[in-house]
Amino acid sequence: MSAGDPGGRRPGPQDPRRPAGRRRRRSGTEPVTARSALGLRLLLSAVFLPVFVALTVFFALWAADAGPGENPDRGTLVAFTAVCALVALLAAADLLVVLRRRRGARGGGS
Repeated sequence: MSAGDPGGRRPGPQDPRRPAGRRRRRSGTEPVTARSALGLRLLLSAVFLPVFVALTVFFALWAADAGPGENPDRGTLVAFTAVCALVALLAAADLLVVLRRRRGARGGGS
């Protein structure tokens, strides 16, 4: 045992407590084998981005065609358009973040 190693055990290359590459040190109580759900986030973003873009276009066209006194009124349709556009924007941003993280994890990132 050395003075700098009170337990007599040094972390080896296979020790799960040792950070590998650019990974951060564990800071909480998550399991040692915890993995992120990047694949699921990629799938959800890729599916819902075109869905919400299509809904944005649909509600925008409906709002443009809505006349006075119709139900739902133009204000409601514009609100639906804005909400769908916001969700589409969030899905696009998440898709870009996931793709960047996956590229970085595979060693091809900048």
